[in-house]
Formats: sequence, C-alpha cells, structure tokens
Amino acid sequence: MATINEHYLKLQAGYLFPEIARRVSDYCQSNPNAQVIKMGIGDVTQPLPAAIVSAMHTAIDEMATAETFRGYGPEQGHSFLRDAIRDHCFRNRGIDIDSDEIFVSDGSKCDSGNLLDIFGIENKVAVLDPVYPVYVDTNVMVGRTGAADANGQYSGLVYLPVNAENDFQPALPSEPVDLIYLCYPNNPTGTVATKEMLKTWVDYARKNHSIIFFDAAYEAFVSDPEIPRSIYEVEGAQEVAIELRSFSKNAGFTGIRCAYTVVPKKLMGYLPGGSPQAIHPLWNRRHGTKFNGVSYPVQRGAAASFSPEGKQQIEELIRFYMNNARLLREGLMGAGLQVYGGLNAPYVWLKTPGEISSWDFFDQLLHESQIVGTPGSGFGASGEGYFRLSAFSNLENTQEAIRRIEASLASKT
Repeated sequence: MATINEHYLKLQAGYLFPEIARRVSDYCQSNPNAQVIKMGIGDVTQPLPAAIVSAMHTAIDEMATAETFRGYGPEQGHSFLRDAIRDHCFRNRGIDIDSDEIFVSDGSKCDSGNLLDIFGIENKVAVLDPVYPVYVDTNVMVGRTGAADANGQYSGLVYLPVNAENDFQPALPSEPVDLIYLCYPNNPTGTVATKEMLKTWVDYARKNHSIIFFDAAYEAFVSDPEIPRSIYEVEGAQEVAIELRSFSKNAGFTGIRCAYTVVPKKLMGYLPGGSPQAIHPLWNRRHGTKFNGVSYPVQRGAAASFSPEGKQQIEELIRFYMNNARLLREGLMGAGLQVYGGLNAPYVWLKTPGEISSWDFFDQLLHESQIVGTPGSGFGASGEGYFRLSAFSNLENTQEAIRRIEASLASKT
C-alpha cells in the first residue's frame, strides 16, 4: 500500500496565488471583454536588460561549438557568478563573505522550502503575520505543525503580528524559538527594518542559539542609505543567519530563474545532545545531492547584471517600478485610503475601506474596477483588513488602476 504524506492534507483551501488566478479566470470567462489590470502577484513586466540579453546570447553561441560547449557545471554555481555576487553584493558594503559561502539556485522560494531538509522536525518556528505563504506551507508539508484553526493559523508555529498598531515592527517571541523567518523589505507589507531592529533579532538568535532565515529578495529596491540591505550588516549575524536573495525582481528573472543563498561557515546548528554542527557542509551536501545547478547561459546573464552596463540598466528598471509604487502610494492616499510601504519596496499595503474584508475588497475591485490585487488575509490572520498592490506593472496600467480605484471609492461616498 502506497501511503501519502498526510501533512499535505492540513494545507488550507489552496495556495494563495492559484486561488487568485482561479477567481480571475472565472471572472474573465464570464466577462470576456473586461480589461483586467493585474497587480496581484509580484511578477515583473518589463523586458530583460540589454546587457543580460547579450550575455545570454553569447553563452548560447558558446554551447553551439565543441570547443566552448559546457555540460554539467558545479551545483553550487560557476565561480564567475559567485565571485561577482561576493564582490558586488557584500564586499562592496564591507561584508566579508567568501564565494564558497554563496549557493546559486533557481529561486529563493525554492531555497526557503529546501532549507528545511537539514533542520530537525522538533524545531520551533516563528513567522511574521502577515507572512509570505511559502514559509508556512513548507513547514506544514514537512510535518512541523498541527492543524489550522478557524483563522488559518497552525498550531506548532509562533505567529508575530505586524500591523499599523505596532508600526509593523514585530515583537520578539514570548517563548523560545529555533528558526525565525524575516523578510525585509517585507513581502507583503512593503515595510522595512532598521539596523537597530535587525540587531535586536541577531542578539535574540545568539542568546537562544536560534537561526534566522533572512529573505532579502527585494533588497535592490532600498534607496534609503540608513536601511540595511543585508542582515550581515549587523555584527554577529554570520553566526546566526542564512540570507536568501534573487535576480527575479531587480533583473527581471521571474521567468529565467536564478537566485542565491548565503550560508556562512560561522553558522552553527546543534545536535540533539547540544553539540554544535556547522550548517554550511550540510547545505552543501543537500544542494549537491538534490540540485544539478542553474544553466550556464542563465548564470552568464546573471553575472552580466554586475557589469557597468548591467548595473545602469537595472537601476533604470528599479526606478521605473518604484515610480509606479510612488504613483500608487500617492494616488491611494489622495483617494482617502490608509497606505503603507511603497517607499523602499515595490509593494503598497493598504487598509481596506470601512469594515470590508480583504477578500470582499478583492472581489469588489475585480468586479467593479477590473483590478486584481492580493487580499491581506491570504498572508495570515493579521493581514485581514489589508490589501496588497504590486508596482510591477507598466506605467499606463498603473495610472489607469489609480483612476479606476479613485472612481470606485468616490461612487461610494
């Protein structure tokens, strides 16, 4: 008898974004002429930077001749990319990271789930609420939680609410936790963490022998020089933190797939008896066993993002998306909504008007304004009453979306 992993049956109705896609599909089938503007998922819309395209074309040409053809590469990533990441993302900010502490992968989403392979099932996990759903769902899948309650919260997880009342600053756990997920700039709220706040978490992790999974997928959108772009800007963080980064949002790799995770050699976990165990060799073994590496042309494209031309073109992309975020933020505030985020992150987090629930507001925007966003409750119980809009759209759609939302809200006053 072939049995299943019954923990999958604990998962809620459906992963958030497929549920959104289902509702949008149903609406579009019933309204084939509707001009729907999609601002829900964080998928980029602008083409790849020219420097990256050129590098990938060259790499493809290399694969066409026997003299320059390449087969399997190192699972951890080619040295030309790992060295570029080391120099341009860390050492240029005074952070001493070695190339072999960087592991190239096909996505931070994948890595955030795959990391659980090397940690014991008995670990207590803390997540912010609202939270990127992958952090929760992957822990459910491996059996680290009990069933979900009426609010969709799972027993076995420690939820740390963030909302307007606490200025989106999570309190430290009231009970000891072993694994901590932090995402800054934050998805979904678009808020950021100060260096002082991250130091508080690093100090907590060092005191409690915890490990922080720090998702920095949106670090490139930080423009405020006082806001850290890496947790390793905090002294001692290499002893307690794994950092995840991605080329998806800044370089437009959502359909190309390339990311990287930093696992410092100083980072220690612990055996059941309390003896320290370095995490780096465990992740290296897991990565090499279950992953064959990112394709050579994609890694050449990623490396080109650090060329002078690539950097300039990516900066232009970031300015483009952040201008969308500014327009959204200002337009929604002008329409009388309470708005957060959108300053150092490409997401705008708004309070739903009146007492309307986040899913009802989703349906209202879809059916009345033909706009797709993301209901806050899909990110957790503390997301109820909030709504996320993405700045990853084109300028015309962003401007039209603001006009439609303003018109819809004005019709209700």
